[in-house]
Amino acid sequence: MATELQFIEFVADQMAAAGGITYRKMFGEYAIYKGAKVVALVCDNQLFVKPTEVGRAFIGAVEEAPAYPGAKPSFLIREKFEDREWISELIRITEKALPEPKRKKSSKLATAKKKRH
Repeated sequence: MATELQFIEFVADQMAAAGGITYRKMFGEYAIYKGAKVVALVCDNQLFVKPTEVGRAFIGAVEEAPAYPGAKPSFLIREKFEDREWISELIRITEKALPEPKRKKSSKLATAKKKRH
């Protein structure tokens, strides 16, 4: 079952106080960003937050599960995302703890064009 647009819109709205929240459809499901960092995935109408030590300490009794078959375990957030302040804080601290995204290497074609000029 794919995630319903209404669900991802609701979850993103719940996190809005964290600032800079966007989401993007990927492979039929959704990635949630805070700024340039992917902080969570939404798959089958379930919220999976990227695991961090500060997130683990904040949550306490953590439930972990893979967002999709073959994925590394993430923090599965069930009803708690309905608490706007709580989920916004979890997303804020998660984003701070995650490394900066790696810069994409330019394509071979772009590199070849640069060498010619």
